[in-house]
Amino acid sequence: MPGKMQRIPDVVIRRLPVYLRYLHQLQEYEVETVSSQQMGVDLNLNPAQIRKDLSIFGDFGIKGMGYKVAELAEQISEILGLNKEIPIVLVGVGNLGAALCRYNRYQESATKIIGIFDGHPSKIGQQHGSLEVRPMEELTEFVQQHKVKLAILATPPAAAQSVCDALVAAGIKAILNFAPLLLQAPPHVRVSNADVTSELQALAYYLHG
Repeated sequence: MPGKMQRIPDVVIRRLPVYLRYLHQLQEYEVETVSSQQMGVDLNLNPAQIRKDLSIFGDFGIKGMGYKVAELAEQISEILGLNKEIPIVLVGVGNLGAALCRYNRYQESATKIIGIFDGHPSKIGQQHGSLEVRPMEELTEFVQQHKVKLAILATPPAAAQSVCDALVAAGIKAILNFAPLLLQAPPHVRVSNADVTSELQALAYYLHG
């Protein structure tokens, strides 16, 4: 595995979960080995690109045989840090936030929402599954106590930047942002924007053919 100082292209990191999901699907069908050629066909990717991506992190393939599915899935999980539970806090428990709580509850994944927060008094104390909405005043202590590094932000746009600032101050290192606003965060904090509206608008371009 490359050292921490080596810069891995973002596009490679984003392909790793695609490979992992595919490998998990193969495991469900009890497939034991798969070639990069077959992966390329099934994922609509260049097999050489797949081999190049994986070779950054080690020599996982066997010549003439391909990749052992279970072993490669385990290796990619470890590369992504999914071999241990990753706690998440969610801020903003409106319709979207509540839906994210429900979705997360039934996912067999290493990433788990363990705390939910909202700044609106009417939301405090509401129950979503086993989680109770906490006030923003408890955010910093909760994040630090549970060593949380990842957050989901699902607030209205007007509150998004101030919440982002609070998350950064609490020690959060990565934010999945669902608010339709480009957040300002320091370089050491990774922000990924999940903007469904923009994605749909971009897809609309392809409907004119």
